[in-house]
Amino acid sequence: MRGPLAVVFVSAALVAASCTQQDAPLPKLGEVAQTIPGGGEPAPDFSVVTFDGPTFSLSNHLAEDGRPVFLNLWASWCAPCRAEMPDIDEAATNHPEVAFIGVAVTDVADKSRDFADEIGVSYPLGFDENDVVDDGYRPFGLPATYFISPDGVIVERVFGPLTADQIDDKLELHFG
Repeated sequence: MRGPLAVVFVSAALVAASCTQQDAPLPKLGEVAQTIPGGGEPAPDFSVVTFDGPTFSLSNHLAEDGRPVFLNLWASWCAPCRAEMPDIDEAATNHPEVAFIGVAVTDVADKSRDFADEIGVSYPLGFDENDVVDDGYRPFGLPATYFISPDGVIVERVFGPLTADQIDDKLELHFG
């Protein structure tokens, strides 16, 4: 194989190899949700202004509140994001011991705000204004969820939609 097509295949293989962690394969396309355990790495800090007004800062939250964090990355154009948000809302209501935050990434601010108003969840939603969250967390598609321990460590990543029961199980597993 020669020419541009060979370059594409080699480039794709190099990108895939550089994105994998030991014992953490890349998600397969077509799977509903792919779980990749956190490697014990610190969660990248971020601050977003929520659509309700207050700013959510991960570092401030961990220092002052101390609850673990359920971070969900979504976008207004993402149909699976829309489908899972009511389940996340249910879990947020049932688990006040965990801080839930949703952040719109790779989206348009006005469309994200309209989507948030339409979906009407009770947990805070914000917009990744300068791609800080997207760049820090590097989701493999949307929705993407990160379970962050009270000491600021990513304990699990899930790429794809979650149900309320799956969220309950994961919260119990990591923070129960």
